[in-house]
Amino acid sequence: MATSNTSTGSLFIRATSSLGYIPIKQANITITLSGNPDSKVEVTTTDESGLSPTLSLPAPNFELSQEPGEEQPYASYDISVSAPGYEPVMIEGTEILPDVTAIQPVTLNPIETSEEESPIIIPEHTLFGDYPPKIPEDEIKPIYESGEIVLSRVVLPEYVIVHDGVPSDYTAPNYYVRYTDYIKNVVSSEIYATWPESAIYANTLAIMSFTLNRVYTEWYRNQGYNFTITSSTAYDQKWIYGRNIYENISRIVDSIFSNYLSRPGIRQPIFTSYCDGNRVNCEGLSQWGSKYLGDQNYTPIEIIRYYYGNDMYINTTSYISGIPASWPGYDLTIGSSGSKVLQLQKQLNRIAENYPALPKIAEDGIYGSSTANAVKTFQKIFNLPQTGSVDYPTWYKISAIYVAVTRIAEPGT
Repeated sequence: MATSNTSTGSLFIRATSSLGYIPIKQANITITLSGNPDSKVEVTTTDESGLSPTLSLPAPNFELSQEPGEEQPYASYDISVSAPGYEPVMIEGTEILPDVTAIQPVTLNPIETSEEESPIIIPEHTLFGDYPPKIPEDEIKPIYESGEIVLSRVVLPEYVIVHDGVPSDYTAPNYYVRYTDYIKNVVSSEIYATWPESAIYANTLAIMSFTLNRVYTEWYRNQGYNFTITSSTAYDQKWIYGRNIYENISRIVDSIFSNYLSRPGIRQPIFTSYCDGNRVNCEGLSQWGSKYLGDQNYTPIEIIRYYYGNDMYINTTSYISGIPASWPGYDLTIGSSGSKVLQLQKQLNRIAENYPALPKIAEDGIYGSSTANAVKTFQKIFNLPQTGSVDYPTWYKISAIYVAVTRIAEPGT
């Protein structure tokens, strides 16, 4: 559907190799209007961290994403990426909203075959397109059945396995997706990044709790399947392979990724149903309704309790799968010292082998100005607030990237 472009949004591309978390520098990028390959809007390249410049692109009026309507509230662009030694990638339908920054991740495969790669196609946003409504489920799952697999505690998985279809479709592929990347993708697919921040927080909490309930109860494994969750809106949450996310959503997820929703006396994360509240209503959070509450300055927990009741509260877990050492429990900053600082310095120096924009630092266990500068550079590359101090989100991100770059290869699909 055509849109009237009266505003602008921003976009940058992050290009990495599929063989390890290696940035691809000097990748060639061409951006065109969706469906019009001759309409070159931008041509650019990536830097040594695999990042393109931040580009300003025409987008529809801001107000279109603030109310349900017939006109598409985002602009759609096609992005082609190529680099020597890699198969080219074409992404069709990157969504640019006004006044926010979109991040388009691109993973390139080394050339191993002359076969042409299929384009990645991003379908319509769930608030604009036509998707099946969620099949109702109880918010608390029975865990007393004989032989049922249930985790002994709430653990953040390093990866979730996403089945890209309905559970019974054995032809649909499974994808290994880092947990935080999965959440960022779903939030970007389910709501608009132009909404009030409190509404984005509330929806993110509901999406994370929904996901962790699936993880905690091993919902699909107990039915004989080999995946964590599906991409079908009838069964789970909308996840779209290869889609763009948004910088503000990424920041929010990074700040609260270890949270989920609980009720008193219930160990499992609550299975938090939600729906758009416009075409479909449900016993749970209304996405459009949460947006309107955010407009009225409701806080995230006030929005949550408006829909789920006053006994719902925000819980947290410190158990994170795949991370080599735990958060020290306090921010690391100039003047800090000891084994945690030394571990941080070692991890940053290893990451710098893949990301040369990151300066090498002395591994002396003392958090001085050079360590702070390296942390700030890391935060810039990976879209974190550039404070130069290591808070919990930064600690987790450094640990996660360290794990990624030290692996020979990621899990297959």
